[in-house]
Amino acid sequence: MRKKQNMEHTQLLVLSLLAGEDMYGYQMIVELARRSDRTFEMKEGTLYPVLHGLERDGLVEAYQQETHTGRVRKYYHLTRRGAAQLKEDAAAWNTYAGAVNAVLRSSASMA
Repeated sequence: MRKKQNMEHTQLLVLSLLAGEDMYGYQMIVELARRSDRTFEMKEGTLYPVLHGLERDGLVEAYQQETHTGRVRKYYHLTRRGAAQLKEDAAAWNTYAGAVNAVLRSSASMA
């Protein structure tokens, strides 16, 4: 992840979800909301462009699978390259969050 003043977290969240298991789009939306105690309620209009970009960059692969009801769903799978990117992005995020927390701690002690 490139150094920025405001780090983009959407890609990191999606890659993190896919690190645990292959998922389809709506499943990711529901799971992200659940895991974040509804802090992140991603819309389809946000998720699918991110997934398509990740697929274009070789970080995820899509495949179709029929459900028990006969419906065909498009699932996304984290590639090795995606796992490496997740590791890199998570480290960058932890550095960023640590820096923000350090500033907040120092500000709280001054109040």
